[in-house]
Amino acid sequence: MIVISQVKLPCGAPSKELEKKIRGRLKLSAGDKFTWRITRHAVDARKKPELFDIYSVSVLLGDERRENGIVRRLKDDKIRFEKPVHYTFPVPSGDNGRLKNPPVVVGAGPAGLFCSLYLAENGYRPILLERGKAMEERIRDVTRFWEGGDLDPESNCQFGEGGAGTFSDGKLTTGIKDKSGRIEEVIRRFIEAGAPEDIAYENLPHIGTDKLRSVIISLRERIIRAGGTVIFGAKVTDLLTDESTGRIRGVVYVRDGKAAQLDTQVLVLAPGHSARDLIRTLHKNHVRMEQKNFAVGFRVSHPQEMIDFRQYGVCGEEKMKSLNLSHASYKLTAKASSGRGVYSFCMCPGGYVVNASSQEGRLTVNGMSDYARDSARANSAIVMTVSAGEFGSDDPLAGMLFQEALEQKAYSLAGGRIPVRRYADLKADFLDGSHAGHKEETEASEISTEEAEDLCIRGQYAGGDLASLYPEDLTRDFIEAMEYFDGILPGFAGEKAFVMGPESRTSSPVRILREKNMEGSVGGLIPCGEGAGYAGGIMSAAVDGIKAAEAVAAGYYPAALQG
Repeated sequence: MIVISQVKLPCGAPSKELEKKIRGRLKLSAGDKFTWRITRHAVDARKKPELFDIYSVSVLLGDERRENGIVRRLKDDKIRFEKPVHYTFPVPSGDNGRLKNPPVVVGAGPAGLFCSLYLAENGYRPILLERGKAMEERIRDVTRFWEGGDLDPESNCQFGEGGAGTFSDGKLTTGIKDKSGRIEEVIRRFIEAGAPEDIAYENLPHIGTDKLRSVIISLRERIIRAGGTVIFGAKVTDLLTDESTGRIRGVVYVRDGKAAQLDTQVLVLAPGHSARDLIRTLHKNHVRMEQKNFAVGFRVSHPQEMIDFRQYGVCGEEKMKSLNLSHASYKLTAKASSGRGVYSFCMCPGGYVVNASSQEGRLTVNGMSDYARDSARANSAIVMTVSAGEFGSDDPLAGMLFQEALEQKAYSLAGGRIPVRRYADLKADFLDGSHAGHKEETEASEISTEEAEDLCIRGQYAGGDLASLYPEDLTRDFIEAMEYFDGILPGFAGEKAFVMGPESRTSSPVRILREKNMEGSVGGLIPCGEGAGYAGGIMSAAVDGIKAAEAVAAGYYPAALQG
């Protein structure tokens, strides 16, 4: 196929103009027939408000020799010939022989789902254990909590089918490189399961939390049809190892208050970054792990129209629609004078800030948006890097303990509700030192009724002394970065900026160590995904899940089918 990059058209131009541009770039005659598809799309706003759509496209003429000839003749570095890469799951090599029992996968987030899907489709009949509930029940539990009900520690924004990403923006951006085609394979499977087709080419692809939910259900159904088993409400409480070999021989889980055991020689651990009790269980069982860098900070919310205007030079629903523009996002990075990195994370155009807590007496927030991204507010985490070793301890769990203490303090700031503060007030509180003697709870009346209706928050919230939440050095770096970002996007640190917190679960603070064959320090144990420290979002977690399935196939043949 021929790949053309940097095809430029005015924003909102119809698709026939793109086809005309392709024909002209390849110097094809009116009679030449070809098929084409968009492989990448982004908006060029460098000359705003004059905006351009920038495309990459793949073109098929039905004759590779002719395609190659055209590319050689044109001698254009923006036009090249490529052979399509199609992912193929490897033929099982079974270096360790045949399994006696099906493999067990723990965690139904992207890593666990994709691992289970490929194992099921290749005859392994995996058993997928998820501590939380199925999607339909999970949505009801989360909605009830946001409306003022009690938190269910096993069914919330962190635990349940689909993992933490289900209540986010469904972003599919990733910085990983993969020449085997796994990334394109994940995209293909998502679309096959009902995701929007534009995730295959948009520069910042996202599914949206509303559409992602049905996609996850479809993936579960495919696993079951292919021979897998999915058990919800199954919380893993212990590992079983063979005393003579030190290898995995089974797993213990609790369901409906009753303990059960599954025998297995392969245990794929795909926990989320919030499975702290499971991490403690692994540590108790001497599974080797180490501290890992992560980041903490605040959710910062602005009017979406302000972000649109700063990024595009235009705003307003009618104008945006006429140019076929989606709401604008941003990506900001800074280096504080302390040397600490500060950056935007999980930016949600037209989204909501949500109470994403999963433990009683502790509070954390996240950002979420539907596919349409049609709320009035944009929000993003502005986070400060926290390096392994900053906690004065070599304990692998030190970062996790830091997170828990932070979330416990946040819970106290507004009586278990999300603490909210206007950024300008947080800054003033910090600079005049009034945060040093903060009250445990600030009255909700500090936020006016008009402001409360405009903040786009899912969950109960109230005013809170956020200047006192973090150690002073972190808060100082946050304020310094906010003022710097205001120079890039004027108004970013202005009167319409509100801060909520904490954003404490950007990634896992722990990495479970594994070898080249992906097995951990216990034979037959395969840690993967975000909670194990090997991914940083939906896409990278799904790819790591596929790699875990490949590792199973490299080590073992499926268990023999019973008559």
